[in-house]
Amino acid sequence: MQFEVWAPQADEVTLRCDGVTRALARDPEREGWWRGEADARDGSRYGFALDGGPVLPDPRSRRQPDGPDGQSAVVDHDRFAWRAAWDGRPLPGAVLYELHVGTYTREGTFDAAAERLEHLAGLGVTHVELMPVCPFPGRHGWGYEGVSLWAVHEPYGGPEGLKRFVDRAHSLGLGVVLDVVHNHLGPSGNHLPRFGPYFTDTHHTPWGAAVNLDAPGSDEVRSYLVQSALAWLRDYRIDGLRLDAVHALADTRALPFLEELAAAVDALSADTGRPLFLIAESDRNDPRYVTSRADGGLGLHAQWNDDFHHALHTALTGESQGYYADFARAPLAAVAKTLRGGFFHDGTYSSFRGRRHGRPLDRTRIAGHRLLGYSQTHDQIGNRARGDRLAALVSPGLLACAAALTLTAPFTPMLFMGEEWAAGTPWQFFTDHTDADLARAVREGRRREFTAHGWAAADVPDPQDPATRDRSCLDWSEPRREPHARVLAWYRQLVALRHAQPDLTDPDLADTKVVFDEDRRWLAFRRGDVLVAVNLAGEPAAIALGVPHARVLAAWDPVGAPGADGVLHLPGECAAVLLQQH
Repeated sequence: MQFEVWAPQADEVTLRCDGVTRALARDPEREGWWRGEADARDGSRYGFALDGGPVLPDPRSRRQPDGPDGQSAVVDHDRFAWRAAWDGRPLPGAVLYELHVGTYTREGTFDAAAERLEHLAGLGVTHVELMPVCPFPGRHGWGYEGVSLWAVHEPYGGPEGLKRFVDRAHSLGLGVVLDVVHNHLGPSGNHLPRFGPYFTDTHHTPWGAAVNLDAPGSDEVRSYLVQSALAWLRDYRIDGLRLDAVHALADTRALPFLEELAAAVDALSADTGRPLFLIAESDRNDPRYVTSRADGGLGLHAQWNDDFHHALHTALTGESQGYYADFARAPLAAVAKTLRGGFFHDGTYSSFRGRRHGRPLDRTRIAGHRLLGYSQTHDQIGNRARGDRLAALVSPGLLACAAALTLTAPFTPMLFMGEEWAAGTPWQFFTDHTDADLARAVREGRRREFTAHGWAAADVPDPQDPATRDRSCLDWSEPRREPHARVLAWYRQLVALRHAQPDLTDPDLADTKVVFDEDRRWLAFRRGDVLVAVNLAGEPAAIALGVPHARVLAAWDPVGAPGADGVLHLPGECAAVLLQQH
């Protein structure tokens, strides 16, 4: 078997495979690369030693059976027998569901999560978006401190477990999206700096030195990241990737890394005949991310839209701290602006940043499905001090309004696991760092951050306490009892309507018409023949829809059709979806 590694600064590289040491030779065709042959098979343990140093895991390791610091293991991807025939599922028309493998079930494994996939198929979602699954220290964590960007966290089930999960999802008609982190690695278990200039001091990030995308040696680092991304899509039959915090990718080259990555994914999609896509997480409100390369953009296929979340959250909860401040001044106006134009901050002043932020999105060139809309995510829940979900903050009626807005808006909707039944469990920040100093730093830093915002230190969960993770696991008995069962039925009804009504997946952002009353706390919008109305106030509202002939398709509480005057009478804290009759 051929082994190779990029180690441009080494004078000598040896391979240790199944207890046997062999010297590697420089590759005459590729500068900085070393290669050699060794007897190996699936499961063989190996690593590389540089200039007589310790044996280190392969930067392109496909498996880390003993964690990030252990030896790598050979993976023969051809050994897995795929069962599901799968032609892929595109992003337009999708409903995504964000899922954390370690807390979706108490067991915290791919196999246990796969046993719950029929629930998602019955809910009507089209894609499962897995939070990061690369190896990280310990057993439990969010996954954003991962290393070994080609490997799979062993406690979840390793490479075989991920393949079984994907195969099961595909057999149920569900696509799979994977969250990948290119903007930082580690810090624990990160051995890349020993091999080469994977990081650079040219730029600095909240995590230290930046990933090297533009300094000397960056060609190979870019290739490392691109090839890792393609490996998930090819070897694991993943359908799309969510790119974490792309605004933190420091890159000054004329050809941006993200454009290079998007072109490579599009080429793989053409080769395989499967629709493949990239979804960016970005706080820049820059439409160039999702503008086609032909039109001068980076060519990513979609991006998260936090503005919609922030506007909706302030309208529902009244919270106004931090980045919510700008939205809280007139929250329904903020919701209306995002429904019409995607971004709230489109060149407007952001008091949180102390400057103007964002730029306008051209609604004639960018389809609505390229923005993801949501009322809850792992970030927006888990980065609260107590990890409290929206269900802990507002009434079931307001939850129903949030669901109606999310699932009928002109964006690609995304749900966070358990949201569909108003889960009573929190989702908190938890870690399992094996480095005692790092564990202490994370614990103290978390408490320091929130006590500075007025929380009592005792109220901030200890990330290292196993009970913090345990509290965050879904309680699968909840959907069978009230009030959770009613919320779940409402979500199923709304998802079914989104699939059944073509106007709800119309990509034309400019076709959304919105009216609202900030004081009376109601909002209504129209997409084609579909009308959606929400009343966030406690008292009934009379909403002039201007449509005298409309049929109620769904309502949280009993609602009559509009009268001849076109006025809809909506109970307090209630949502309704209607269809105009011609």
